[in-house]
Amino acid sequence: MMDYEKLLVPSVQSIEPSGIRKYFDVVNELDDAVSLGVGEPDFITPWAIREAGIYSLERGRTYYTSNAGLPELRQEIANYNKRKFDIDYDPLKEIMVTVGGSEAIDLMIRCTVSPGDEVLIPEPCFVCYKPCTLMAGGVPVTIETKEEDSFRLLPEQLKAKITDKTKLLILPYPNNPTGGVMSRADLEAIAGVLKGTDILVLSDEIYGELIYNDEGHTPFSKIDGMRERTVIVNGFSKTFAMTGWRLGYAMGPKPIIKQMLKLHQFGIMSAPTTSQYAAIEALKSCDDDVRAMRTEYNYRRRVIVDGFRDMGLSCFEPYGAFYVFPCIRSLGMTSEEFCTKLIREEHVAVVPGTAFGECGEGFIRCSYAYSVEQITEALSRIERFVKNHKK
Repeated sequence: MMDYEKLLVPSVQSIEPSGIRKYFDVVNELDDAVSLGVGEPDFITPWAIREAGIYSLERGRTYYTSNAGLPELRQEIANYNKRKFDIDYDPLKEIMVTVGGSEAIDLMIRCTVSPGDEVLIPEPCFVCYKPCTLMAGGVPVTIETKEEDSFRLLPEQLKAKITDKTKLLILPYPNNPTGGVMSRADLEAIAGVLKGTDILVLSDEIYGELIYNDEGHTPFSKIDGMRERTVIVNGFSKTFAMTGWRLGYAMGPKPIIKQMLKLHQFGIMSAPTTSQYAAIEALKSCDDDVRAMRTEYNYRRRVIVDGFRDMGLSCFEPYGAFYVFPCIRSLGMTSEEFCTKLIREEHVAVVPGTAFGECGEGFIRCSYAYSVEQITEALSRIERFVKNHKK
């Protein structure tokens, strides 16, 4: 009999599965279930993008691309980021195409973090940063962001966590799960702490196009002195409703991208060819589609925030991404208890805040990347649940 516990790598065995997916096996077994759990746009990928993918197949474009991605796609990524955010990257040396933004995150961490290096991770945050750090042999150092600070990373918090072992800071803004954003002034304050250090920055900007305030998004590499230390991770899943196409990209200094490309070369070879041709069209011609989706998300944002507040739950005002992070402490339950009872009693799936870090206790994450009808039905059931459990 094989003893798999001895054969499998301990560092991988010790990592818990993603807390986001835990409840959805139950959802699939319930005919009347409503889910606000998955961060996936409910929009179909715009037709122009789908058509470009179909056309690429009709033309027989089914071969590997270069490891870094189609040169014309990398050029369009450069053009898009210059046009949208006024940042300049060399498409041949400073941009690479990956299998989703998640691969880019993993590559950047593995190329920069050695065993024992500390990685600063503001929480609550997306679930992959800590596991990727652990699998690289790094030491995750969490920084608890708070609702009263709009879930922003404060410069004094960052400064307090820096040691001589600090190698990398992850900046997850706009934030999943809180919807928190960082203004340009906020980012400049963080940059002020980093200047004079050799700390690198992974800036996960996958939700950069989904911001609902007047200032909009500022890439961290645009802040004075930060470009040389920053790798920006972005992609097509959220902005263009292309989750299943599995396409992302990284932009950063040539020496870092060169090493990331080496790992990508041996582990992946190249991102899906059809998706790359589709993405070229997305970047060139789909601004109106993105604007329309953002407008609809903003409407849903108001519906869901007002819905939670009307039922008596405190709900932070999110200005980015497509999530709300209401507080459920007034019910006297843990996040896990709330979500478990909610799905059993009302057949509604949401995600416990603790899936995104221990400091998420007392909160739940709900996605508004669902139809207004689905959001309204979920809110009605949650309100009934809250009334039944109020102390």
